[in-house]
Amino acid sequence: MSARRRVTARVTVDQERGVFMISVAAELADMHPQTLRMYEARGLIEPKRSPKGTRLYSQADVDRLRRIQEMTGDLGLNLAGVERVLHMEDELRRLRRRMERMEREMRATLADVHRSYRREPVVYEPPKPPASRN
Repeated sequence: MSARRRVTARVTVDQERGVFMISVAAELADMHPQTLRMYEARGLIEPKRSPKGTRLYSQADVDRLRRIQEMTGDLGLNLAGVERVLHMEDELRRLRRRMERMEREMRATLADVHRSYRREPVVYEPPKPPASRN
């Protein structure tokens, strides 16, 4: 009798790729599928769509759903408050990316300036005293 060896394959999927159907996403986020539809209607979540129109949620979508649930349940925010918080978080992420890009550009420009310095010795000649008038 030969021993069977169990092989486990690990699959990694891009965080933004829509892979979960609504029932699976709802279960992962511990919500009812109708709640996901309502959140989509309000613009809080934007699932991808399959070629046939089926909603496909990504891991990032599920994380966002959990964040919404945290804000409504634990923090007591209503959906208008959640919309505002999510909008501000998105804006903060956008501004951070912009700042990081600007910092990279500044470092590159500064490096160019430093490379442009002439590295020649400069001889210092003290100024001559003024001629005396006698």
